[in-house]
This record gives sequence, structure tokens and C-alpha cells, in this order.
Amino acid sequence: MERLSKVIANSGYTSRRNAEKLIQEGRVKVNGNKITDLGYKVSPFDEIHVDEIKIEKEELSYILINKPTGYLSTIDDHLKRRTVKDLLGLEESRLHLFATHKLEYDMAGVLIMTNDGNLTKSLQFANDKIEKEYLIRLKGIMIKEKLRKLRSGIQVENQKVKPIDAQILELDKKNQSTLLRIVVTKETHKDIRKALLILGHEIKNFTRIRYDFITLDGVERGSYRMLKIHEVKRLYRDRMISQ
Repeated sequence: MERLSKVIANSGYTSRRNAEKLIQEGRVKVNGNKITDLGYKVSPFDEIHVDEIKIEKEELSYILINKPTGYLSTIDDHLKRRTVKDLLGLEESRLHLFATHKLEYDMAGVLIMTNDGNLTKSLQFANDKIEKEYLIRLKGIMIKEKLRKLRSGIQVENQKVKPIDAQILELDKKNQSTLLRIVVTKETHKDIRKALLILGHEIKNFTRIRYDFITLDGVERGSYRMLKIHEVKRLYRDRMISQ
């Protein structure tokens, strides 16, 4: 269920603010009934008319993007910086999409974009229970003692950053760097950066290779694919089980 004004705005008919004005003026009907309550919510099955014109609701879309660095995890930016919209086809770029779990500007990897507000809220509500897996290229050689400390947990301000798993995949002595794989749930990107800095390592490259069960398999950097129906159903189902 979503607010009536939001559904009207997402259809492209008008802005959210103007949609609220239309509702207050009594010009909006849902299933033939005039609605003036700004808090009124509708389902995907409700018919909406504004001044007797039927509102065609935007079809729900679920997109997996392999985000490159140097792109914002949004569709629009008032500073005109590059966003993931620039990676999408014409039809997808017109959708009112939001990231379920953003990646920072200098990060890459798994990014799920959707116009399904219910799924976005569900995933954000359960964020602390969802596994996120990262490949991180560090400056310097991480010794075993530091890896042991990371696995035991690093105190960062008021919380302990403790990955579910942490493995060194490569030690590049020539270029003095370490390739680290970690899996976390509640820890944010900033938490991970701070924990690694405490251990004496800056991050050179930060890539999310898995979000829950969604991976980058078959999706090259800078490209995207639509999530399959069974993947969307599983995202919903897993959240219901975890709650």
C-alpha cells in the first residue's frame, strides 16, 4: 500500500505537491469514490482518476546494476554529477527508481534499484540481518595478527565492527597491497573504512559482490539486468521469515 499522492506523482501525471493539492480540492477518485484525505493509501489493484482521467500506474521494476566507481546511487543529482541513470536504457531511465541499499560514489558492485516502495522499506527495515559481501583492495600488506583482530572485532566509536567472515585472498608484495574479502550485516561502509584505518590500512578499491543472495554473475561492470520474478519473491519471502 502506498500514499495516493505518491502513486499519482510516480505515474508522471504531476508533482507530489500538486497531487496533494488535487486531492484536497476533491478532484481525485479511487474506485469511483472521491478522496480528500492526504494520508489515503491505495493498492496496485485500485483504479485512480484525476478530473475523470485515469491514472496509469507505473509498472513495478527491479533492476540489478553492476555499478562502477564515479557514479551516484541515485537517478537525479542537482549538481549534474554522473548517476546510475546514465547506465540505464531509455525506458528504464524514465522510471522513478530508488536504491534498496546505496553504494558510495567511489564504490562499485551490486546495486538493486526499484520503484517498489514496499520492497525498499522491507529491505531497509531488515538491513541489519542481510548479508553484504565485499572485495576490498587495501594499501599495504595485512599481517595475520591484524586479520585476527578484525575477525575478533574492532571497536569503532560506540560499536564493535565484527565481520561474519574475513579472508585474505591475495598479498601483492610488489605493489604493497592486500585483497580482502569480508561479509557483514549491520556494519556500514563507513564503519568498515574506520575499522580498517584503525588497523593501519586505507582502502584502494571497495566492491560489493553480493547483497543477500544477489551476486554479479553475468553482469559486467557498468551494465545491468532485470531481476527475475523468483528473485523478487525470495527477497520478499526472506524478509518475512527474518521478521
